[in-house]
Amino acid sequence: MDLRRRALLGVNGLRVLLMLFHTVARIMAEQEVENLSGLSTNPEKDIFVVRENGTTCLMAEFAAKFTVPYDVWASNYVDLITEQADISLTRGAEVKGHCGHDESELQVFWVDRAYALKMLFVKESHNTSKGPEATWKLSKVQFVYDSSEKTHFKDAVSAGKHTANSHHLSALVTPAGKSYECQAQQTISLASSDPQKTVTMILSAVHIQPFDIVSDFVFSEEHKCPVDEREQLEETLPLILGLILGLVIVVTLVIYHIHHKMTANQVQIPRDRSQYKHMG
Repeated sequence: MDLRRRALLGVNGLRVLLMLFHTVARIMAEQEVENLSGLSTNPEKDIFVVRENGTTCLMAEFAAKFTVPYDVWASNYVDLITEQADISLTRGAEVKGHCGHDESELQVFWVDRAYALKMLFVKESHNTSKGPEATWKLSKVQFVYDSSEKTHFKDAVSAGKHTANSHHLSALVTPAGKSYECQAQQTISLASSDPQKTVTMILSAVHIQPFDIVSDFVFSEEHKCPVDEREQLEETLPLILGLILGLVIVVTLVIYHIHHKMTANQVQIPRDRSQYKHMG
């Protein structure tokens, strides 16, 4: 009986160790993140990388700014007036994240965790006329801010932690297997726990891929946002029209030159018939 009990205890102990090892490995995988902002030439842009099992599974580059309204007392200390705090995501921020097959998450903290940004990405399949197609999107944004932080908030009433969330968000929609790129500014509205306050999140210089990264630290093929595509078309359209106009002018000149050369070699028949006797 003692041998059986010892064997049973050994098996249970081994199971506990395996479960503990699996939990620790999973936690380590979730925390395998890097902030590579120093590699960016844009001083306002952060670069975050999440890696699991030694392989990049999420990459995000962007600049972010938050416009946060908050109340302060008026000079009479009776009325409230609304001020505005402009909070930028600063370089060197702390980052966490994890990757999944259909859901990935990025969390960023800065200014001693007075501010925290959480971005949730999901991958979905859709039935189209061409068959099943998969896309990913930014489905949720959460921004936590502390209005008692004195750098951005001056004498805020009801100072403390507040949370702003997106509602039914479907942003940065991108075909599966591609990265999303957009240089133009994009605005996302967030409803704050501070009553009747709407926080505005402004993203710019965005390049994100939360799924299906093939090469370590390398984005897949870019899917450009409609604003960038329109701006690129507006920039290239005058050039295209100029090339077409130049080609038309060249073709016209060539045709004129050929026609002039052919007509110059023809015998000129005098219109005055009295001159015919001098011919031959």
